[in-house]
Amino acid sequence: MNSCFPILLLLLFHPTLRAQRFEYVEPHMGTEFRIVFYASDEADANAAAAVAFQRIDELEHIFSDYIGESEVSRLSATAGTGQKVAVGDDLWKVLTFSQKVAKKSKGAFDVTAGALTKRWRQAFRQKKFPQAQDLESAKKTAGFKKVKLHKNHQVELLKTGTQLDFGGVAKGYAVDEAMNVLKKNGISAAMIDGGGDIAVSDAPPGEPGWAIECSVYKAGELDTRMFFLRNRAVATSGDTYRYLEWEGKRYSHIIDPRTGMGVTSRQIVTVVAPTCMQADAWATALSVEAGTGVFRHLKKKGIEVSFSRY
Repeated sequence: MNSCFPILLLLLFHPTLRAQRFEYVEPHMGTEFRIVFYASDEADANAAAAVAFQRIDELEHIFSDYIGESEVSRLSATAGTGQKVAVGDDLWKVLTFSQKVAKKSKGAFDVTAGALTKRWRQAFRQKKFPQAQDLESAKKTAGFKKVKLHKNHQVELLKTGTQLDFGGVAKGYAVDEAMNVLKKNGISAAMIDGGGDIAVSDAPPGEPGWAIECSVYKAGELDTRMFFLRNRAVATSGDTYRYLEWEGKRYSHIIDPRTGMGVTSRQIVTVVAPTCMQADAWATALSVEAGTGVFRHLKKKGIEVSFSRY
């Protein structure tokens, strides 16, 4: 669960300043996407927002495993058949990036864990711990080495039953893509919030940056911290709101693909990165495990990480 959110400040403009603040909200990918930006013309602003939301909707129909005919669902259906499936540019880009994160994180982040996440989704709905045999069966289908990338954007899922779940990266990618749409439409100062996965471009008029608040643990209590960002992205991951209490343990909705279990460590991870796709994926990966070698890699990529532990 991401727990960063923008503080949307109302500015008093001098009459000579032409920019106006526009805000739009639509439901996509199981959450709300909020787009805020500054523009001089309402009709142009409405048109830019509409195209940005159209791009998010397009990506939802590629990456959602809730949609039976999505590109991801159709690819998952070929697992173990020996088929090499040609995928589109968006799926190829996100899948190849996800495989790199999976390798660097030693499997802490893994989009092949779809069978496991479905078991845990059911457990959360029923408020009941998953059956051990179900988890063991699902765990056998997970593992980033069960994906083979071929030439010409062809993908082969090697293990029968492997199901892809891009829930830890697709929203971040959608935020990035929507921001690109706004930039192409002449919008230079914008903020896009996809359920807590946030990207910002240039600062609002007269401000040092976009004011962002993120949840943290302070002295054992949930608190917030605020900072200003420009041309960066931020995501957080933790068990602040979504978890299962069972027999004295608290299991996060974040799954360790290697064990099949919900993470039990009480922490919030905040990642600030050049892109929202990076921030989204690494916030999830580091919630599962944070190796020292990973931090050196992320620093080279211009990615900042902070931990807040209960």
